[in-house]
Amino acid sequence: MSHALAEAPLVLPPGPIGGPAAWTGPQMIRDGSWLHQFTPAELAEIDAAIHAHQESGQEMGRISRETFRLPTLAPVLAGVVEQMLHGRGFVQFRGFQVAKYTTEQAAIAYLGIGAHLGSFRSQNAKGHLLGHVRDLGLDISKPTTRYYQTNRELEYHTDSCDIVGLLCLKTSRSGGESMIVSSVTLHDEMLRRRPDLYEQLFHAFPTDRRGEIPPGMLPWFEVPVFSWHEGQLTTIYSGQYIRSAQQNFPEARRLTALEREALHLFDDLTRDPTLNLKIEFRPGDMQFLHNHQILHSRTDFEDWPEPERRRHLFRLWLAPEGGRPLPPSFAQRYGQLTPGDRGGIVTKDTVLKFVLEPQ
Repeated sequence: MSHALAEAPLVLPPGPIGGPAAWTGPQMIRDGSWLHQFTPAELAEIDAAIHAHQESGQEMGRISRETFRLPTLAPVLAGVVEQMLHGRGFVQFRGFQVAKYTTEQAAIAYLGIGAHLGSFRSQNAKGHLLGHVRDLGLDISKPTTRYYQTNRELEYHTDSCDIVGLLCLKTSRSGGESMIVSSVTLHDEMLRRRPDLYEQLFHAFPTDRRGEIPPGMLPWFEVPVFSWHEGQLTTIYSGQYIRSAQQNFPEARRLTALEREALHLFDDLTRDPTLNLKIEFRPGDMQFLHNHQILHSRTDFEDWPEPERRRHLFRLWLAPEGGRPLPPSFAQRYGQLTPGDRGGIVTKDTVLKFVLEPQ
């Protein structure tokens, strides 16, 4: 499969893509329309929906658009999905008063809002549908450790789902800023600066699964960083795991010098402050990103010594019903390609569940 993907004729866009998805950080700072401040009426709806769910006695897995009623906020969320899938690709909600709620109530609120955006997908081999981003003190050199379980800087990357969401419960003592960048902008910059290197990113790159291996699959998958499919640029990228695949799996395809140079330039562009956007995370902030056109990262952080004050975010992986067509190569990672029912990580031992504390 890897050789077939690597040697297939490259299908490239006709030129620069541009459009609303090709934004820069300075443009977004001036724009500001991506930041939605919850209104008092919207917050009252969320509060009522939380308590209605608790009074129903239903489990978290029963939360849906139909059960978590948001009469005036639901149309706003529908517009958010449209903007994520066909516009700038991200949104940040502010004003949810997370401190007034228990951890369980905050989770109910976040799942309820997420259910209006898409179906929940498993985020790891344990089957967690509600993920936790927290420093667990794990060693990143171990092959099954993932960066979100540490306080290490995250390089710009995408997650293995259509939409990724974060709800900030508690912030760190310092650092840990959220950074995002448009992959459409990166594509156009690569094409403008180095068209010879730009073409390399349409090759299939072996990427480490970090021990989370679906039945019948290799310990790595091979998908191009850039894919031009049905008139859209779709991006999937994790440079750290591309490098670890080269280190950990001698049988995986070896990268060429040009491919390594292309990845290096791509990483450099993600860190360019004229392209990326730094977003402050406050307690209660909810961020949603369209992975196919947004890369995200996080800076190193120093946490509080007290366990109860430590940085903690909920995470959701979502599959919207109106998701774009994906290239066939994505089936290696997404399992299947049906919009609304794709993405996530499932192994033979995975059992889907909601957990309220990091595991």
